[in-house]
Amino acid sequence: MTPLILLADEKKSAAVTDWSARIGWLVGLALFVALVYWLMREGWKWRGTLQGDLPELPTAPDDPGEARLTMSGRYHGSTTAGQWLDRIVARGLGSRSRAELTLTDAGLDVVRPGATDFFIPADALREALLGKGIAGKVLTEGGLLVVTWAHGDKLIDSGFRSDHAAEHTEWVHAINSMIKTPSTEGAER
Repeated sequence: MTPLILLADEKKSAAVTDWSARIGWLVGLALFVALVYWLMREGWKWRGTLQGDLPELPTAPDDPGEARLTMSGRYHGSTTAGQWLDRIVARGLGSRSRAELTLTDAGLDVVRPGATDFFIPADALREALLGKGIAGKVLTEGGLLVVTWAHGDKLIDSGFRSDHAAEHTEWVHAINSMIKTPSTEGAER
C-alpha cells in the first residue's frame, strides 16, 4: 500500500508559460516575414528596372473595327517568348488581373480593370497556341491561350485563360489566320 501513498505525494503544479520567450519568437518571426516580403518587392522593382528599355504599350485605335471574337477571363502575365519563366514586369505586364479581350482586324485589345490596358496590333501578332503554363501559373495541357507578339525588338508571350476554356481553340485559329507569313504576303501581291 505504500506505493499508492507515494504517488499521491508527488503532485506537481502546471508549468508556467514563459510569455517573454513566446513574444520574442513571434516578433522574430514577424520580422523575418517582413524581411522576405521586402526582398521580394525589391526583386520585383529591380526586374522592372532591368526591363526599362521596353517601349510604351500601344493603345487601341479610336475605330478598331468590328469585333471578330470577344472573351472574358484572366490575364496571367507576359514572358520573353519561348522562356515561360522569364516574367516581364515592366509597363504593368507583370500584374495578373481580370481581362476582356476583343479581336478585331486591327488587332487584339486587352482591357484589364485595375491594371494597364494594352493593344496588340495585327501586324505585331506572331503566333497563338494552347499552352499549359506561364510564369507562376501552370494548368492542364491546353488550359492557357498563349499569344506571341512583337513589341519593339522583343518577342513576348502573353497568357490568357478564358472563363470558358473551350473558347481557346477558336481563338488560336482566329489569331493564326490573321498572321501574315512571308509565304502568304508573297501570294497576296
